[in-house]
Amino acid sequence: MDSAILKPGKDKAVRNRHHWIFSGAVARLPDIDDGDILAVRSADGEHLGYAYFNRRSSIAGRMISFGKTLPEDAIRESLGQALALRKAFFDPAVTNARRLVNAEGDALPGLVADLYDDVLVVQIATRGMDKLKPLLLEILVETVKPRTVYEKSDLPARREEGLEEFEGLLYGDRAGADQVDILENGLPFRVRPSRSQKTGFYLDQREMRGLVRRLAKGRRVLNAFSYTGAFTVCALKGGAARADSVDSSEAALGLAEENLELNGLPSSSGYFIAADVFEFLRSPDLDYDFIILDPPAFAKKRTDVVQACRGYKDINRLAVQRVRPGGLVLTFSCSHFIEAALFRQVVFQASLEAGRRVRILQEHRQAADHPVNVYHPETAYLKGLLLYVD
Repeated sequence: MDSAILKPGKDKAVRNRHHWIFSGAVARLPDIDDGDILAVRSADGEHLGYAYFNRRSSIAGRMISFGKTLPEDAIRESLGQALALRKAFFDPAVTNARRLVNAEGDALPGLVADLYDDVLVVQIATRGMDKLKPLLLEILVETVKPRTVYEKSDLPARREEGLEEFEGLLYGDRAGADQVDILENGLPFRVRPSRSQKTGFYLDQREMRGLVRRLAKGRRVLNAFSYTGAFTVCALKGGAARADSVDSSEAALGLAEENLELNGLPSSSGYFIAADVFEFLRSPDLDYDFIILDPPAFAKKRTDVVQACRGYKDINRLAVQRVRPGGLVLTFSCSHFIEAALFRQVVFQASLEAGRRVRILQEHRQAADHPVNVYHPETAYLKGLLLYVD
């Protein structure tokens, strides 16, 4: 197999088992098609592993194995380890929806796979993984035995890779892509992968929904950026006095109402409000003692960070101002480029401007089926703070 040669002194990240090789670290690439796999060697010829490469991307190479393990063997091994990890931590009789593959978190850069009961939804972000799709599909069908495999690769990151967005059925029954009912911690939810954001359901917030269920008793809850109402359901199941859902998408709110019905909760348990959250939070007569802020990523790229921080500060300032004394604010950022320390600083500034006494009770991260690779810290993206406001 042809080799990519790294520049002198530019092999430290690979030796430390980081998956990314930036274009500036590459001394020589043979004549290949973008997405092809190459052996990776140091400047003095030492074999370091295997990666797929794409000249179009600033991340020119992504490691799929370190050392001598051959690429296909490494992919099979990584998939097997990813599935075994989830099997060890989840009882399908209680929770049958989980992330099976979390990209670099499972040593499979460019691949996300979420299982909703027997419906598998995959996202492929890179040309190298796109070329490996036949092998990945073969292994996943053989090991997971899903009724449906649906690809939902509507990712902006694909443009830099020279890929068009793609969505479609890869295997099995199309009906599974249109609707599937799942269980999470014993509660039923309806998922429509082909008509939803991401792969259909925010599995990374599972533990936080459990937290809301434990804290909501007797409280008046606002679920802002509510999407399909999972936090709303958990608040009401936890005994909330009321739980209102606000989202800009009427379709998402419609599914939120269905999720309440699935759980035997009357629609009178709260209001479903189609509105801009920023404008809604500016209303002077809000009456909530628990506000949940789970917005979409405000920073899609590094150049968005300053503007994103303004947005995060605005909504957190409004929530801290509006929540009743002795109330809770559970606030999140899922923006990869907003690091945890920066998010805390934004919340500090928001609290200062709100003029309230605010204390952090807990800090949170993405659910356990979204593991963070200790050698690849970029796999940590979800940050959460539980605030107590006097």
